[in-house]
Amino acid sequence: MLVLKRKPGEKILVGEIAFEIVEVRGNKVRVGITAPREQQILRGELVTGPPAENATSVENTGSRC
Repeated sequence: MLVLKRKPGEKILVGEIAFEIVEVRGNKVRVGITAPREQQILRGELVTGPPAENATSVENTGSRC
């Protein structure tokens, strides 16, 4: 795992995907993601949860948050 320190407004680029630190408040960090429309982006708990729930969650993610 690569661990980087970033301040609000700074970005991390991975190929065509950009992660920007939007806000740091206490122990919470808000991250903005810019990616091509065809790139699916899911929260980790949607991928690592029980398989039956994953299939339903992935099917219901029609909008990009």
